[in-house]
Amino acid sequence: MPIKIPTNLPATDVLIKERILVLDEDAAMRQDIRPMRVAVLNLMPDKITTETQLARVLGATPLQVELTLLRTGSYVGKNTQESHLFGFYKVWDDVKHQKFDMLIVTGAPVETMDFDSVQYWGELTQILDWSATNVFSTMFICWGAQAALNHFHGINKTPLDKKKFGVFMHERLDFY
Repeated sequence: MPIKIPTNLPATDVLIKERILVLDEDAAMRQDIRPMRVAVLNLMPDKITTETQLARVLGATPLQVELTLLRTGSYVGKNTQESHLFGFYKVWDDVKHQKFDMLIVTGAPVETMDFDSVQYWGELTQILDWSATNVFSTMFICWGAQAALNHFHGINKTPLDKKKFGVFMHERLDFY
């Protein structure tokens, strides 16, 4: 099924070349189905690469997906052109009255900073709290997962000598 992305998003050409069916907003309106609404809070510096990677995966699903790109309003990164940010991204204030099927929070290159030192930490915690009642499912990637664990469960980061990544055995000890 297709992925509905903002018209003229740079990822469009890449996805089409990879044979992922892309719908613009006009074509999506003509279909008589409700798309799965996915919001991506993209905290990565290279927004275009990250949004393309996520759109590639989401576009490979059997559902029509409507992608909403989010950025923080309290911090505007320097690595993505403002015309791209303001043309394709919304801030949380723009969507906080909406419901989404999924929220994806990406990583950010702030893993060595204390959470409270991250310029947009206060805004991020508001978004995380909002997600508990306005989003059906959440996915946290890299530093986004660390931030969610800290905010929701009080789990702090453990500094390591080098980056550790992968899938690890775990056991959930409480259920709510």
